[in-house]
Amino acid sequence: MTGHIDPTKETFAAFRMNDRPGPINMLNLVRFRDKAAYPDGRNATGAQAYAAYGRESDPVFSKLGGRIVWRGSFELMFIGPREEKWDECFIAEYPSVAAFVEMIRDPVYREAVKHRQAAVLDSRLIRLAPAAARSGFGGSD
Repeated sequence: MTGHIDPTKETFAAFRMNDRPGPINMLNLVRFRDKAAYPDGRNATGAQAYAAYGRESDPVFSKLGGRIVWRGSFELMFIGPREEKWDECFIAEYPSVAAFVEMIRDPVYREAVKHRQAAVLDSRLIRLAPAAARSGFGGSD
């Protein structure tokens, strides 16, 4: 199995093209490697490498108005592939597409990404548009 770690150029282009006004939410589902895969061979677990990514990227994330709006612990895949289990589950909110793009182009963030790439075995990063909460399931009224 090949893990999903970084976006493709095509997906990133589509992400940027949908530059609607307002905030974007990014659902993050992350599975760590047992042992981080640093090119220099340093010894760390995937969880430790991901923690380093968080520490080093947070100043850029916060400066651009990013915030974590939800965090939870994976318990069970109720519907979906049983083999998909996630070590980190959270929703990050960015004020705009431009803020997200600015973050990933920031030199401090780009340096921090080496830890994420070493840490992650597989991930899902799903862009969502915020919507008003309401009771019940289903589409729009």
